[in-house]
Amino acid sequence: MRLFLAAALMLASTTAWAQQNPPAYNPPTLAPALVPLGFLLGDWSGGGNTADGGTARGTSTIQAVAGGGGLLRQDHTDLMGKDGKPVPGAGFDQIMLIYPQDGTLHADYLDGQHTIHYTSGQVTAGESVTFLADATPATPGFRLGYTRLDAGTLHVKFEMLPPGAPGYMTVAEGDVKRRK
Repeated sequence: MRLFLAAALMLASTTAWAQQNPPAYNPPTLAPALVPLGFLLGDWSGGGNTADGGTARGTSTIQAVAGGGGLLRQDHTDLMGKDGKPVPGAGFDQIMLIYPQDGTLHADYLDGQHTIHYTSGQVTAGESVTFLADATPATPGFRLGYTRLDAGTLHVKFEMLPPGAPGYMTVAEGDVKRRK
């Protein structure tokens, strides 16, 4: 009986200690090719300007998935017109999976209406990454860049290269701040 009581007391005290002292969060180990992109991980919010003279604001979460073999970006974006008022029905959700394949960084983007396959990524470790989707005669090219301004701020720039155009045009650009 004493052994049972001692075991019960030890279990209760261990449980109480664990509740008061939860283990520290240990982020998953990223695949070697994704380690330079660790600065992207987190919860973000912010906004910026759009090509049509309006603005956008939203939230974004970028987390490691598949045991650190990929990064998943999940966003919600709301668009405002030139007058600063929300554009009815212009809010949308989007996801992007970033992953290494055959020695190259890739990303696939989907917002329910558009799909973009980024076939390469140029990385400056811990500072910036630019994803590229090449243009074809029938489809535009895209460039998406993230630049770390400081530990809590990313500058985001999304550009499009229309077929036959001489250069990229900015579709949206702005800053996001770390929420957590």
